[in-house]
Amino acid sequence: MEEPPVSGVDGVYGGRVTEDVERGGNGRGPRKQAPRRKLMMSEILEKAMQLFAERGYEGTTLQDVADAVGLSRPNLYNYVRSKEELLVAMVEATSQEAALTLRAVRERVDLEPAEKLRTLVHTLVMQRAEQPAQFRTLDRSEQSLPAEIAERHLDSRRAVLREVTTVLDEGVTAGVFRPLDSRITALSIIGMCNWVAWWFHPAPAHPAEPVAEQIAANALAMVAQVDERRPTAPTPLGAVALLQQDLDYLARLLREES
Repeated sequence: MEEPPVSGVDGVYGGRVTEDVERGGNGRGPRKQAPRRKLMMSEILEKAMQLFAERGYEGTTLQDVADAVGLSRPNLYNYVRSKEELLVAMVEATSQEAALTLRAVRERVDLEPAEKLRTLVHTLVMQRAEQPAQFRTLDRSEQSLPAEIAERHLDSRRAVLREVTTVLDEGVTAGVFRPLDSRITALSIIGMCNWVAWWFHPAPAHPAEPVAEQIAANALAMVAQVDERRPTAPTPLGAVALLQQDLDYLARLLREES
């Protein structure tokens, strides 16, 4: 079995360069090849995703990846040393990045719940539209992911669900969203975003931005409270006022029937 050569340079994962690469691989100062290395690693990851999508994770070898990018297998080892490293890169770039981005949106104090939800959905759709191969590859390979990588992926998916659910709960409490089951609603919205990776094909005449805006508007329409049902203030007294309206309407119906 061919052993990978020892290298002091780590890889580039999910668009990030490790500290060792930034220092030049040996800590002695910047190295001019770092930008080229980033480009090569991006190409390796892109080709690997294509192969995983076409042949499956189990059906793809590192030699297949090396052939796809025009490298010998020993040279490929200077960038990645196993298929698992490629999966880690995809999980970081697809699942973990989404979870971190959504959390940052949810924690913003300058946005109302409706604007937070719009931004969350827009972000998810754009990621799926711009990185469809990564998402589809992970989706198809879930059953064959190594246990540690599968757990990372699952944790990130749970984090995405948690962020969307929390924003929905905030909107219900504020009276701007209808009191729906937040978890079911969040799963429905996330599914709508995820499906973009399968049906959307970007083109100059068909950019992703309008698609993301439309789906974000659809998500808001799913949950928006009608104006007449919004309390004057998101307080118990505001809810009592709405309840009084319902009781008055019920009393009118009962009088008409009597």
